[in-house]
Amino acid sequence: MRKTVIMFFALCLLTATMAQAKKTENKEQVQEKKIQSLLKKMTLEEKVGLLHANSKFYVNGVKRLGIPQLALSDGPHGVRAEMNLHDWKYAGWTNDSATCFPPGTALAASWNRQLAYQRGIVLGEEARFRQKDVLLGPGVNIIRTPLCGRNFEYLSEDPYLVGAMAVPYIQALQSKDVSASVKHYLANNQEDHRNSVDVSVSERALHEIYLPAFKAAVTEGGSHTVMAAYNKFRGDWCAENEYLDREILQKELGFKGILMTDWGAAHSTVKSALAGLDLEMGTNKKDYNEWYFAQPLIDAVKEGKVPMALIDEKVGNILRVMIQTKMLGDKTREKGKMNTPEHQQAAYQSAAEAAVLLQNEGHLLPLDFSKLKSVAVIGDNATRKHCGGGLSSEIKALYEVTPLAALQKKFGNSVKINYAKGYEKQSVFKEGTNKGQADANKVDWKLIDEAVEAAKKSEVAIIFGGLNHDFDTESFDKIDMKLPYGQETLIREVAKVNPRTIVVIIAGSPVELAGIVYRVPALLWAWYGGMEAGNAVVDVLSGKVNPSGKMPFTLPVSLEQSPAHALGNYPGRNLKVNYEEDILVGYRWFDTKKIVPQYPFGFGLSYTTFELSGLTTDQTTYGKNEVIKVKFKVRNNGPVFGAEVAQLYMSQPVCSVMRPIKELKGFEKVFLQPGETKTVELAVKVSDLAYYNEAAKGWTVEPGDFLLHLGNSSRNIVQTVKIAVK
Repeated sequence: MRKTVIMFFALCLLTATMAQAKKTENKEQVQEKKIQSLLKKMTLEEKVGLLHANSKFYVNGVKRLGIPQLALSDGPHGVRAEMNLHDWKYAGWTNDSATCFPPGTALAASWNRQLAYQRGIVLGEEARFRQKDVLLGPGVNIIRTPLCGRNFEYLSEDPYLVGAMAVPYIQALQSKDVSASVKHYLANNQEDHRNSVDVSVSERALHEIYLPAFKAAVTEGGSHTVMAAYNKFRGDWCAENEYLDREILQKELGFKGILMTDWGAAHSTVKSALAGLDLEMGTNKKDYNEWYFAQPLIDAVKEGKVPMALIDEKVGNILRVMIQTKMLGDKTREKGKMNTPEHQQAAYQSAAEAAVLLQNEGHLLPLDFSKLKSVAVIGDNATRKHCGGGLSSEIKALYEVTPLAALQKKFGNSVKINYAKGYEKQSVFKEGTNKGQADANKVDWKLIDEAVEAAKKSEVAIIFGGLNHDFDTESFDKIDMKLPYGQETLIREVAKVNPRTIVVIIAGSPVELAGIVYRVPALLWAWYGGMEAGNAVVDVLSGKVNPSGKMPFTLPVSLEQSPAHALGNYPGRNLKVNYEEDILVGYRWFDTKKIVPQYPFGFGLSYTTFELSGLTTDQTTYGKNEVIKVKFKVRNNGPVFGAEVAQLYMSQPVCSVMRPIKELKGFEKVFLQPGETKTVELAVKVSDLAYYNEAAKGWTVEPGDFLLHLGNSSRNIVQTVKIAVK
């Protein structure tokens, strides 16, 4: 009888699975039939009109066939304000203020996939409210050098962490009928000469470091569009690179969406068309009919240089994405929402969980404001708003709370707040050049003396320093890692007169901290916190929020420690750059070479203490097609509620090729009450232990012993277990 019941339920499950598969198949068949029907009704001119922009952010439709225009918008961490149709000036709308989230590195610092999903939901709802169809993001390029101007937009130096955060972001965004555009494909790891530099990288580093996040975005996230980068890759521009676009993206990853250019990244008609480019955006020619994918593409078809079947493939990709986002007359399409309390709460939570406590000697933090009578608040970043900077990622935020405003609102009635500017923003932003940074380190002793006086008459001093979007921005790289505007001198002088000095770093990319870590007891990295920045950082400082962020990149002691700079292959020579460090990027370099950084990848303190223990696997030996089930416990041994990020790394001590000392293969953010213990289970495919075998042109899991390491940073491993792979 029991066997009969089991067989019955198994049959039911099989039937349901087959029905679902058939339903999916039928849906795809209906979709493809609709595409073919529309293609038969379109003229060549109408088809080509769908393959290039007709303004800065819009693409033609075919009105007579019910095909609407395609509306795109910048928006990796907020929907950008409306631009003019034919220039880069803002349109001056009064109803396009948006929710502004902390940018990419801050999202990764939260190590919380759920926050990435929430962000995608909010961005999708606001994009639809603004009647946008494609939101340009997320940026998933690897942080290769501390100097890259767009590091703040990207997420991490580690491909696994980037992919883990990008996938739920994309899935959530697209659930709101808005297409993601994962960017910048591929190897856009510096802004210096980004429009001309030719990148060379080994096949192994390509597949192990620079490609995995794009692969996850496409195969797991289902990203509808991919944006080709500005740079060259092995001699060919990314938008016309047959190896990247045809062989890898379409054939290897099975991508069937829209491959578009970055704005102005097209360089040819026939070569780009044959390589797999679908949509040309932003080319700098006033007459749109002269664009590579406009009249020249029509001429190429008529001359037999580009087959009509290839045009149909490209238009089919456009139509497929339109169908997937319910653009073709589907009345159930998401209508959207704007600036709801839920949106603002999501922005706050993202900023609060991103904050990384780097140092807290003598448990100076959290501050008990009920026992304080005076606080010195120092620094330009205490009052500066950052949402409107960074070029393509700049957001016209509905509001932006600064740290000083938050402190005054929350504690101004009971605590005397002595504000002093401390340092002046000396740099002047000019797109495309970082020359404004060169003279940005003059020490202003008048401002420092004012700050010292404020610190003298206060019980605690809080210095809000770091960078701004004259440094963290699209279009150019930083010239060094130093804190600008004489901040080191300011911090030194304030710390002399007030030993209870806290430094809060507002920045999206690594800065040199060697000159200040020994001068102050407490150091908090708070990123660009979006519209709720001030509320979030003040709640962390006061203990309302227990910091739970972890560094998504290694903080070097000096720039020369970083691999690209240690080996002298940044920014390249004669517009060519060779990634000589190969797979040893970020902590892979530091840990393998035994270089001690200022703060390691994955590092972050808390106001409570955690214990990781009991690491076990379900087996000791595995086959290549099996899954390793890992189990361990996390306990909160301290006095307050908090969250720990448990990190699982892998290494293979004996291998026929060089492997990093360790590589991140899993993580979980665990929230615990005081005294609470939770058991965490992670699953790692044995196939994910592979390295890319250049000789075999594929992935290889070399049999032997592997080590699984449990820790809360790449340098703090608390337990290791050994497994064998047959």
